[in-house]
Amino acid sequence: MNIILISSQSAQAKKIVLTKLHLAIFTGAILTTVLLLALSLNFFSLRYADRIEAPVLKALLVSPQEKRHQKIQSQLHDNLSVMAAKLGEMQAQLLRLDAVSAQLLELSDLESDDFMLDQLPGRGGAYTGMHTEALSFARFERELQTLSGMLDDRSDKLSALETLLRSERLSKRVMPSVMPIETDWYSSGFGFRRDPFTGRRAFHEGVDFPARTGTPIRATAGGVVVYSDRHSEYGNMVEIDHGDEMISRYAHASKLHVEVGQVVTQGQKIAEVGSTGRSTGPHLHFEIRHKDVPQNPSRFLKKPD
Repeated sequence: MNIILISSQSAQAKKIVLTKLHLAIFTGAILTTVLLLALSLNFFSLRYADRIEAPVLKALLVSPQEKRHQKIQSQLHDNLSVMAAKLGEMQAQLLRLDAVSAQLLELSDLESDDFMLDQLPGRGGAYTGMHTEALSFARFERELQTLSGMLDDRSDKLSALETLLRSERLSKRVMPSVMPIETDWYSSGFGFRRDPFTGRRAFHEGVDFPARTGTPIRATAGGVVVYSDRHSEYGNMVEIDHGDEMISRYAHASKLHVEVGQVVTQGQKIAEVGSTGRSTGPHLHFEIRHKDVPQNPSRFLKKPD
């Protein structure tokens, strides 16, 4: 590139020849100068922004910093709001887990004092200072999300376990299992025997518990009374439906204390021992039938501890 300089004081023109090297050096110098100016302004705005008195210069230099600071603060505020909401959810989940845990302890007959649900578990150990790492905000947020997911999972599993335990306990309450009267023996067992009236071999569909007239007869399990009336052979009789086609039968009673359709609980007094119907003396004839098939009561009944 040729540059010709003409002066009014000199009749001779001057010629300057610029090569590609000269242009590269000139361009580099300009870029370097601009970069240094930008860095200087940035350093000046950060170091002396609070000392600037000129309003125009202060607005020019400080405004971008304030905007960046405000943007960062806004993002932090939004993240903290989200984390605060998540923390509130986790606190509610913990309260629910405490309640479910207490119910599970009650259902399992364990001592709640052994678990100390109202206290934080003890922790400790020597501090070595090795393999320590500062907790970043992003990592803290990830761990908070992971913990929240674990709480949801544990809550669902504990709720399912509570349902199973309640169902099991309910099954025990509606399964004929407690003795219908207070006695340690029976006079006639389940199965084939000599009929007390005919002397012939006949199948006995229940067990006979001898007792004094008026002795309380109690429901061996909870259920609904489906029969409470006089029977031609069983005399005064009560039948209780326990569900799943399971029925318990109480015969030869002197008095009945329940009515058809009444809901009874395990151990509730339903009648009194007598000798009504086809009977040789005061006793309770007790049967358990499943799908109308007689079952051996000794497989179900348990003597009180």
